[in-house]
Amino acid sequence: MPSYSGVWTLTAVYQAVGANNWTNPPPAIGLFAGGTSSSITNVIDYVIISTTGNATDFGDLSASTRGSAGCGSTTRGLIALGDTTGSYGEVNTIEYVTFLTTGNAVDFGDLTQARAFLAGCNSSTRGLFGGGYDGASNFNTVDYVTIATTGNATDFGDLQVARSFLASCSSPTRGVWAGGNGGANAANTIDYVTIASTGDTTDFGDLYQGGDSISGCASSTRGVFGGNNNAANVIQYITIATTGNSLDFGDLLTDKGLGCFSCSSDTRGLFAGGTSQNNIIEYVTIANTGNATDFGDLTVGRAWAGACSNSSGGVQ
Repeated sequence: MPSYSGVWTLTAVYQAVGANNWTNPPPAIGLFAGGTSSSITNVIDYVIISTTGNATDFGDLSASTRGSAGCGSTTRGLIALGDTTGSYGEVNTIEYVTFLTTGNAVDFGDLTQARAFLAGCNSSTRGLFGGGYDGASNFNTVDYVTIATTGNATDFGDLQVARSFLASCSSPTRGVWAGGNGGANAANTIDYVTIASTGDTTDFGDLYQGGDSISGCASSTRGVFGGNNNAANVIQYITIATTGNSLDFGDLLTDKGLGCFSCSSDTRGLFAGGTSQNNIIEYVTIANTGNATDFGDLTVGRAWAGACSNSSGGVQ
């Protein structure tokens, strides 16, 4: 019998499977952190993306927050906290959790600038946070961190248009931001970067239904954007490896109002919360087009939460 440690040959893998000694990969976990309804909250809850059902309590952020942003690797989820007062009290704090261990978030480091209503994306190793608002100005800032370490973010480059309330998604190589509120063309702008490099974003195309308060998720090949202030139930998609305008995907099950949030596995995208029907989670199969289906409910109904997963398109 082979020794089941170190580097495995295919023969050893097959023998381990036959002997029931092969460990299954961890489940696809989606996290929803913070947010606001009648008040802002520090709740983190989670779901297993491949199933359906109500979310379960995971732990707490260090502070109640809204307008936060998430990204993650296979092991860690990061949340940039955003606004901790409910009245544009922006902070630069980033916190993290370990996906397979429930518990409270721990300090990771700081963004280069305090801001809220930003959007995060990731590769398997690097997390990026783009855009945001500080109560007076929109930002074009893109920061990055190495997810496996802790420490402060580093400047990556700039978005084409300074904006907030924007969406993001990623493949293993590209990070994409879409829509938002800010300067000219903010509402329909899509731009992208190569995550392994640094530099300013490049034009990708336009949203066919522009707006702000939009949410994004992705498989390794397709980005999906749900809801916005102009068309709260619209879902649209792009092929991340190409450039071009977004196309119609289908409709959300509910009019989620403003501020829904999303995460994904490589096959399923989840859209949760929002100012209308704000405890509902719904899902789509990313490779198909069509309307969303009911998944379950959040532990606390809310909008403007941060979300991430351990199995999004960016970590495949």
